Amino acid sequence: MDPDPVNSEELKRRSFRNFFASVRYSIEGFFAALKHEPSFREDLLFALLLTPFAIILPVNAVSTAVMIGSLFLIIIVELLNSAIEWTIDYIRPEQHPLAKRIKDMASAAVFLSWLNCIAIWTILLWPSNAVWHRIEELVAGWFSA
Repeated sequence: MDPDPVNSEELKRRSFRNFFASVRYSIEGFFAALKHEPSFREDLLFALLLTPFAIILPVNAVSTAVMIGSLFLIIIVELLNSAIEWTIDYIRPEQHPLAKRIKDMASAAVFLSWLNCIAIWTILLWPSNAVWHRIEELVAGWFSA
């Protein structure tokens, strides 16, 4: 009798070879999205442009991490959205109301990740926050030196 593939101990074992294969597949997926998904490229460019600002801004480390994390979340959700859309197109190439609903919901997740990022950056950089005063001091120090 064949072993049960779901409960097989062999499937649960991981090795360095499996790990490196998983990393390779992840990198291939990243570059596939880069090649075939304009929205992914736009989101990635946005994140790459804002990440240095998050690092340079005179905020604490937690705020910096949250700001960068919100940018990464956009990229992650966009990857999942693209995977869902490609899967739907593969399984059901013809138009169907449920396929549209699935794609719209995945797109809504991307939109919500954008709203999340905007809310985080707005809250952390709100003018009444001390960040603007520290930025002003930093810029004044550059020009007085």
